[in-house]
Amino acid sequence: MNLLVAAGLSVNVVASIPSPSSGSLELGPLRLNAYGLMIALGAIAATWLMGRRLESRGWGTRDDASSIAIWAVPAGVVGARIYHVITDWERFDGRLVDVFKIWQGGLGIWGGIAAGVVVGILIARRRGFSVLNTLTAVAPALPLAQAIGRFGNWFNQELFGRATTLPWGLEIDDKHLPRGYESGTLFHPTFLYEAIGNLVLCVVLLQLDRRASMRAESPVSAEPPVSAEPPTYLRPGRLFLIYTAGYSLLRFFVEGLRIDPAKAAGGLRLNQWTSIVVFVVSVAWLVIDSRRANVKPAAQAQPD
Repeated sequence: MNLLVAAGLSVNVVASIPSPSSGSLELGPLRLNAYGLMIALGAIAATWLMGRRLESRGWGTRDDASSIAIWAVPAGVVGARIYHVITDWERFDGRLVDVFKIWQGGLGIWGGIAAGVVVGILIARRRGFSVLNTLTAVAPALPLAQAIGRFGNWFNQELFGRATTLPWGLEIDDKHLPRGYESGTLFHPTFLYEAIGNLVLCVVLLQLDRRASMRAESPVSAEPPVSAEPPTYLRPGRLFLIYTAGYSLLRFFVEGLRIDPAKAAGGLRLNQWTSIVVFVVSVAWLVIDSRRANVKPAAQAQPD
């Protein structure tokens, strides 16, 4: 019996996901903050992917992607911090110095997306790039950056979900354990859910864009059938709207699992309401843009 109990305990330990013992990584004499490192690695990966996409389409170069990222990434970090501070002001009231301690965690992704995209668009326009083409190029790169950056929450042992008995439950040490939970309680690894979801979203966006490009580049008959409907493909900028719709849907469900303090109304957390708004606006914009695109070719096909 003792052997069976011991075997069962060992299986539970192996099945759970351990948390890092420290929020830092030591590389020889260097001691790096893991949270900041994950964000930096995410930004580097996103810049690389965006650069490859610009070059493959003939819209720009990898240097162009770096020139945009060097302004957009810091703007995104600042915007994410401002969003977090505004939505969780109670944590900083009377402790204004803590506003600048980004390495301790606390970045609101919606603020980061908004600020980073706006600044990126401004830089792209200054360099003479098409705004819609730039948004198309960066769309799959953003969830790639988010997937990598989410591991910073794992190192900080923060933003996890409610308690669970699932075999992939996340271990949290007593120092970071929320009040009311016993030592050894396992929690939903929401960082991992969102990281996997973002990677899937990145792949889906790349595949959609690839198929749309192949369809647009395929030879078209000089005399299309009179009854043929206008072809449907991803016009410039649509891929970014699919990203915002997809990520907001993912974030809505992941946010519902989290137990960290947050403003709420109507039974939903603030970020869930934000996700609903972004999803509705994105889908509505896609529908309206699709109808406009279909009306124009149909009108041009009418005989004089």
